[in-house]
Amino acid sequence: QVQLVESGGGLVQPGGSLRLSCAAASGSISSIYTMAWYRQAPGKQRDLVATITNAGTTIYYGSVPGRFTISRDNVKNIVYLQMNSLKPEDTAVYYCNSLNRLYPWGQGTQVTVSS
Repeated sequence: QVQLVESGGGLVQPGGSLRLSCAAASGSISSIYTMAWYRQAPGKQRDLVATITNAGTTIYYGSVPGRFTISRDNVKNIVYLQMNSLKPEDTAVYYCNSLNRLYPWGQGTQVTVSS
């Protein structure tokens, strides 16, 4: 069973950047064809942010196209989310999982965008 661990969050000013990482504590991310990043703001549902297939095809959702970039390194067993031009509305806990949310959720990583 793949266990996913997110990291890289923090407090950043509007317009700033962060890079999130999703590592497999056990199992192999390369076995998951489509990996995804999700986010959940306080009092809201967990929303899809971006997906990437093993072939490198990416899709972005909501307000993030043009600002966020998802990538994966199957050798290092990590999926990344580069977030640029951050806005206060990007504040949320960010999670990774497969596109069909098949694996146990990790703790997530908190991203706070505030001046």
